[in-house]
Amino acid sequence: MREISVGLTSTEISNIWSSYLKSSMELRFFQYFYRTADDLELKKILEKMVVFSEKSLNDLKNIFLKENLTIPLGFTEKDVRLDVEKFFSDTFILYICHDITMLSLTTYPSAFPDCTRNDTRDYFQGAIEFTISIQNEITDLMLQQGIFLKSPQVAMDHTIDLVDEMKYLNGLFGHSRPLNAPEIANLSRILHRAHFSKMVLLSFSKLASHKEVKQHLSKGVDALNKVLDTLEDTFNKENIPYSASGDFNFFEVNHSPFSDKLMLFFVNTCLGMFCFIMINQALTSSLRSDIVTKFTLISAQMKKFYGKGLLLMITEKWLEQPPQVFNRKS
Repeated sequence: MREISVGLTSTEISNIWSSYLKSSMELRFFQYFYRTADDLELKKILEKMVVFSEKSLNDLKNIFLKENLTIPLGFTEKDVRLDVEKFFSDTFILYICHDITMLSLTTYPSAFPDCTRNDTRDYFQGAIEFTISIQNEITDLMLQQGIFLKSPQVAMDHTIDLVDEMKYLNGLFGHSRPLNAPEIANLSRILHRAHFSKMVLLSFSKLASHKEVKQHLSKGVDALNKVLDTLEDTFNKENIPYSASGDFNFFEVNHSPFSDKLMLFFVNTCLGMFCFIMINQALTSSLRSDIVTKFTLISAQMKKFYGKGLLLMITEKWLEQPPQVFNRKS
């Protein structure tokens, strides 16, 4: 059956445009990671990710050209230096790769249902399938090396019961019930996320060349330290064990392998997007009032930080404008 030629919808344009920026960002990271990784299993994974990112950009370019749309600038060879010595430990590289695949598993499935054309559906379906496959390889390697950060394993009450008192929601005043499984999962997930984000910001602050970018990233580290204190205090009061923060080692280098523009984009998209996705999930599934209050305060702090990051990209003329419709008023 021949496909009827139809134009792209605004949603499809938005999704392929965002995917192009994301893929061009990922390619620069993966190229450097492949160049500097020592672990052979990790290098095999990175090679696949480099090849897929290159193919992804070519596929998206073809769609843009087919529709006479302007191809985004994205991130180019100017945003990475492949001759810079090793900066991230192999374990840190693995955590970053895992994080990027988690972002893909959030964005691609949400884009796929909105596609009306075969070429865009084929692109996002292929992206989803590859991401699931490579994420399994990354997780298997992390488990094999004993570095996968798991949620706490605690004894659960197996009786079925219904909430029959309003005090079940209490957490701010007087006696509070023990945390339930969703609340423990949310706290643990955000705790691990805060540790990872803190170390990314700390490492990027060492590499940044712009004074304003350095200061912004350092303020982010301070903000995340407060988040960590809050979440760890909750686990300690509940006597719930949680896994260590992970091996986020990095080394001294003479030059930064990444442009400030690339690093700030990663912070605003990968770290920022996941920050609010996780917090929103936590707010909708947490019932104890003190936990909800903590997540609300954390959300407000993070909105302030990531909002300043967006303004910084605009000030430095690094923020690429999404496709615009014609001005119908004029």
